[in-house]
Amino acid sequence: MDPTPSCDPSENLSIAGQPLSVADAADPKRPRRVLGFRDLVLFYVVTGISLRWIATAAAAGPSSILIWIGAWLVFYTPLALSVIELSSRYPNEGGLYVWSKRAFGDFAGFMSAWTYWTCNLPYFPTVLYFAAANALFIFPRAGIRLSSDARYYIVFSVIALGLVTLLNIIGLDVGTWLHNLGALAMWVPVAIIIVMGLIAWHRFGPANSFAPRALVPSFKLKDVLFWSVLIFAFAGSETASFMGDEIKNPRRSIPFALFTAGVTVALCYILGTIAVLLALPQSEVGNLQGLVQAISKTTQRIGFDGILPIAAALIALSNLGAAGAFLAAVARLPFVAGLDRFLPPIFGALHPRWRTPWFALLTQAVLGLVFTFLGQAGTSVKGAYDVLVSMSVITYFIPFLYLFAAMFKLQGEPAGPGVIRVPGGKPVALAMASLGFCTTVLTIALSLIPPADEPNKLLAVVKIVGLTGLVLIVGVLLYWLGKRNASRAAAFPLL
Repeated sequence: MDPTPSCDPSENLSIAGQPLSVADAADPKRPRRVLGFRDLVLFYVVTGISLRWIATAAAAGPSSILIWIGAWLVFYTPLALSVIELSSRYPNEGGLYVWSKRAFGDFAGFMSAWTYWTCNLPYFPTVLYFAAANALFIFPRAGIRLSSDARYYIVFSVIALGLVTLLNIIGLDVGTWLHNLGALAMWVPVAIIIVMGLIAWHRFGPANSFAPRALVPSFKLKDVLFWSVLIFAFAGSETASFMGDEIKNPRRSIPFALFTAGVTVALCYILGTIAVLLALPQSEVGNLQGLVQAISKTTQRIGFDGILPIAAALIALSNLGAAGAFLAAVARLPFVAGLDRFLPPIFGALHPRWRTPWFALLTQAVLGLVFTFLGQAGTSVKGAYDVLVSMSVITYFIPFLYLFAAMFKLQGEPAGPGVIRVPGGKPVALAMASLGFCTTVLTIALSLIPPADEPNKLLAVVKIVGLTGLVLIVGVLLYWLGKRNASRAAAFPLL
């Protein structure tokens, strides 16, 4: 079979204005339904849990436990309920793109998809920086020399991003193995730190005070800046719906998978944070290496040094799985935008052998590498990490404004047979959409403020705002060009 990707527009199925299923089309080059219930649960776990946020929460102290619970209530719950109902109403390829477009028109659909897709450009360097930092603990002696070497982080990111891109181009059924391994690799380090935290607590007592006063969050500005990151940590329940036409029985699978994964995500974050705080004073926890650092210091105290390389390897693997899963999901957004001709038709083309949106995947990988170098320019490794996290939060949460607004507006449409509604019906759905929208606005506002230890605050803000603004401007221009080209093609179909 010819491995050369096809970009012939005649081979693509336009879904503009139509609720068509891409996977069920007669064209044999359409994507296949390959995600079963187990795959879906593990997919939500690997995209919903990031072990780096456990370290971020622990560094803020015991009060982060209540903030975890609050973030779950004010963001994850509205998001999961909205995704369940919207994906049940419109279980088509593209998810967020389809919902925003149906609620507010073509421009909203395109911009929601564009911002979500591009937010993964800074996301990949952040998650791969974290993986690289933890991989150093596999070989501690070499890790000491490389821990502050920016070249190591860049090389690691380039190689890792190339690997996950290749696997996803070969096929979702192949990439799913990495996603599933990543999900399983997340559970083991959490279990390790929980068990070791309990052992350290039993032998030496808690490393931090858990008195009621210590659990009360501080409302000083410097203490609430990290709230946006904890809210950001609960995002991910929307991802699998982007592949609605590649999920087996999505109306039944998505709700049950979201419920199972939601409980798992919350327990891992909360119990993991408590365990780190039992084992390690909050002042000794770092963002880049926090969880594996906690495991390292705890093993030294209780005498299980052999666990550290295993835990470090699993944490690194879990982040590679997360990067691969997000890459697979978000590539479906420019894919359907390409089918609608808002992006060049090549974005809507599938590889003839592997049936994957190869061009969207490859383009995202290349631009992700560009953001890796841009984020590192003029700052330290930690400074680059903080800038990339802040930009990820802002660009990632703009699509959620569309999602919650669409959830609110589409309550005016009648629900068809088989649609799973939010418990309590329309009034609860409207309340959840409003709560999620307000939480999203607050999160974006907090993300604009640089951390207190950033050495060049002005440069950090310029990077965050400038890169975010550039993403939005490029999106508007691409939409305008795509709309114009689509109109010309409709007016002169033979040209």
